[in-house]
Amino acid sequence: MKTRFELPSGFIFDFTNMFGANRLEASEVETALKGIGASASEGVKKIAETGFSKAHLSKDGAPEHVFFPRMPYVQEGNPNTPESIAKLKEFSAFSRKMDAVIFLGVGGSYLGNKVLADALGGFFWNSDDARRNGQPRIYFCGNNVDSVDAAEIVHEVERLSEKASDKLNVLLVPISKSGTTLETMTAFLYFYSSLAEVSSINLNCSVCTDLLANEENSPLLKLAHENGWFAFDVKEGIGGRFSVMTDVGLVTMAALGGDIDAFLTGARDMNEYVKAAAPEENPALINALTKFLAYGKGRDIEVFMPYSMHLKSLSEWYIQLLAESLGKKFDREGNVVNYGRTPIVAVGTTDMHAQTQQHQEGKLNKVVQFLEVAEPRELAIAKNAFPHIAFFKKYDGLSMHKALKAALDANEAALTSDNRYNARFIMPKINEYFLGQIMFFLMLSVAYEGELADVDAYDQPGVEIYKAFMKSKL
Repeated sequence: MKTRFELPSGFIFDFTNMFGANRLEASEVETALKGIGASASEGVKKIAETGFSKAHLSKDGAPEHVFFPRMPYVQEGNPNTPESIAKLKEFSAFSRKMDAVIFLGVGGSYLGNKVLADALGGFFWNSDDARRNGQPRIYFCGNNVDSVDAAEIVHEVERLSEKASDKLNVLLVPISKSGTTLETMTAFLYFYSSLAEVSSINLNCSVCTDLLANEENSPLLKLAHENGWFAFDVKEGIGGRFSVMTDVGLVTMAALGGDIDAFLTGARDMNEYVKAAAPEENPALINALTKFLAYGKGRDIEVFMPYSMHLKSLSEWYIQLLAESLGKKFDREGNVVNYGRTPIVAVGTTDMHAQTQQHQEGKLNKVVQFLEVAEPRELAIAKNAFPHIAFFKKYDGLSMHKALKAALDANEAALTSDNRYNARFIMPKINEYFLGQIMFFLMLSVAYEGELADVDAYDQPGVEIYKAFMKSKL
C-alpha cells in the first residue's frame, strides 16, 4: 500500500517507517482501512456536513455543534465570515498604532497564538524594529498563574515607556469564552491596574469572548460594551484547542501583520485534498490509523519532534490537541476504555541530546513523529576562523541546515534500524500557508482517531474535574 504522500503544495507525509519488522504490516492496515478506516472517514465527513459528532454534548448535557471543519471557509454562517475577517484586518491596522500588545489567555486561547508568534514573528520580534515593520511588540501572559512572569512583563513595558519620546500605547487583549477564566481574569486585572497607574502609558483594551453571552454573566463583554472596545468572538462549536483559525488565534495573526487569507487557504487546500481522497489515499486518515493500530501494540507515547526551534511551540500546541481530544476514560457507548497516548514535546537537534537515548533503547512504547522544514528562512554557513587548528577545517563552509537534516536522517535511520515506529512530515517552508496546512492536518488526524477509538474528541470532562476543585479552594 502507499505509505508516502506528496500533496500538490509540496507537503510530504511519509509513513514508511511505521511498517516493517515488529511494526505494522501493510495487510493489516489495508484490512483496517476497509473496515474501521472507512467508518472513520464517513464519521468525519458527517461531522463536516451536519456540524454534529456522535454523542458529543456540552458541559450542560445538551447536543453541541462541532464546527472546526468549517473554519477554513469564509462565508456567512461559518465560524469565519467576510465581516469577521474584515474586522480582523481593521484590527491589524489599529494595532499598528500600538507599541505593545499583551495577549492574555490560557490553553487554546494561548497555545495556537504562540505558534503564530514564534513561527512568523520569531524570537526577536520585540527587539527587531525592521522585522516588525510598524507592527507592535507582542507579549503573552495569563497562560499560567505565575506572579513572577506577569510582574516581569509589567516591568518590561514600564521600562519601554520610560524610554519612549511620547506616551507608550499598550493594548491588553484578554481571551476567554466565558469572560471568567481564572488565569486570564487574574492577569487582566493585574495588568490593567498596574499599567493604568503609569503616567507614561496610554492603556487600551480589546477582548475576545462569547459575543452572544448574557452581558450580566460575562464581565469582559460588559466592559467591551461600556468602553467601546474592539470585541472579537469565541465561536460556538469551536473548542479552544481547535480555535487558532478563528478570532481567538487570528487576533494574534492580525497584530503580527500576518496573511490571514493565506493561513486559511492552506487549511482549506488541505481539507479539500483530504475530502477528495479515497481512504487509502488520505494522509490524515493514514496518520490516525497507523498510530491507532500501533497503540494497540503498546505504543502509548507519541513524540512530536519538529527540526526547527521556531516550531517547538507547534509541538506544544499539538500536545494539547492530542491530550484533551483523545485522552478519555469512556468511549461513546459509556464503556471504560482509558484511551489515549501520552504526548511528548521534543525539538531537533536539542532533544537528540536529551531524549533520544530513551527513544532508541528505552521501553518499546513510543511513536516518534518528525517534522522537517525543507527550505529555511535563512542559511547560516560556518567559516573556519582558526585555520591553524586542524580540527576546524572540516567545518569550513558547512551549512547548519545541512547538518540539521543530516541529524534528522541519522535519528530516523537509527530508530528504524531497531524497528521502532517513526514517521516523517516535510514542510516546504515556514509561512502562513504551510502553517495552515500542518495545523489543519493535525486537527483532521485527531478527528479521525476519535472516530477510530469511538471516543468524544471534542469534550474535556477531565479538565472540568480539576476546575471544580480549584474553584472551591479559591
